[in-house]
Amino acid sequence: MIRTLLERIAIMYYIYILQSQKSNRYYIGYTSNIANRLEAHSRGSSRSTKLGRPWKLIYSEEFNNKKASMKREKEIKSYKGGIAFKNLISKR
Repeated sequence: MIRTLLERIAIMYYIYILQSQKSNRYYIGYTSNIANRLEAHSRGSSRSTKLGRPWKLIYSEEFNNKKASMKREKEIKSYKGGIAFKNLISKR
């Protein structure tokens, strides 16, 4: 019973890949609220994505905890735009 209740109120985390509509470059991040995060990137609130506005969400994955999403974000960033990255974003 307690576990089920905790699962219902647990915060979900997401990794996401954005593509700049201006420069076509990619940005990879994690968040607990994709809609708010995309809006922040599009407003220019994030220093690292301000110059690439507007941004388009092209890929996301959902996780049950922050640690798992951070691990996956790091893994995707390690692809460095290679074949594994291209295969991942082609699944969109």
